[in-house]
Amino acid sequence: MAPASSSTDIASRQQRRGFWLRTLHHWHWISSAICLVGMLVFAATGITLNHSAAIEAKPVVINETAQVPASVLRALGKREEGNAPLPGTVSAWLNDELAVSIGSQAAEWSADEIYLSLPRPGGDAWLSIDRSSGAVEYESTSRGAIAYLNDLHKGRNAGAAWRWFIDVFAVACLVFCITGLFLLQMHARQRRMTWPYVGLGLVLPVLLVLIFIH
Repeated sequence: MAPASSSTDIASRQQRRGFWLRTLHHWHWISSAICLVGMLVFAATGITLNHSAAIEAKPVVINETAQVPASVLRALGKREEGNAPLPGTVSAWLNDELAVSIGSQAAEWSADEIYLSLPRPGGDAWLSIDRSSGAVEYESTSRGAIAYLNDLHKGRNAGAAWRWFIDVFAVACLVFCITGLFLLQMHARQRRMTWPYVGLGLVLPVLLVLIFIH
């Protein structure tokens, strides 16, 4: 009966191995498909960020002025100081007049002026409203496509939706790497250089940190 029992154990182990191989491959290819485009962009922007001093950016600055109608100006009310969003009527008028997206960002209020900072990936912008005359000054600065992608890489001024995307993307990358690690472990017997290469990927950055970064 021993040979039959041994054959059953081997068959059972093979079934378990086959199950985990199929499961890991399934999650590995799904996570790699989700990560593919994002990982390419993040890897490319990692290079551009690392060499940002060598990549020249020529900022393009646009200045615009406008005049708030009296009816819209009255919607500002009597608030004199503090931070608060602009009233909807004023925001809508500015969106139409200057082609900007005001949203619900808080502005800096004073008795004489309202100042609104409008940072965004790859650029910056601001506008001010003179509360007595209704004069609006708007300035927009764009640093180009590479700066835009670099800021997306860092999540700089990209909003809540992009922060959520980065979180989901990071989870998918973790799934991709962890399933890849288990697949390496399952194939390591047939590929003797598996763990030396994995160890190199760990030891090399540690050595660089210890030797060159102080």
